[in-house]
Amino acid sequence: MTDRSITLLRRAVNDRGQAAVARELGYSPSAISQVVNGIYGGALDNFMERVAETYGNGTIMCPVMGEVPLRRCAEERKKIFSASSPQRVKLWLACRECEARRK
Repeated sequence: MTDRSITLLRRAVNDRGQAAVARELGYSPSAISQVVNGIYGGALDNFMERVAETYGNGTIMCPVMGEVPLRRCAEERKKIFSASSPQRVKLWLACRECEARRK
């Protein structure tokens, strides 16, 4: 996934600009530059996952919603708990299980 994510990141920087990509991903422009140039000193797992979620067209099988884009999965995963509907509760529980498995 790293090579594909780097390609997605470079394309996004070329299309949108480094500052815009940094805002969209929630990283600093200098971190974006370092990753693009291959000199980033930190771990790239979370960074590359964020790139794939934001710019990729991959999907994942959700136990509640079926096959969904990674972007939708990330959106649901970040929501706080709400008992507003039975599906929302199921999603919150399923997302917590997926998070635990990913660690």
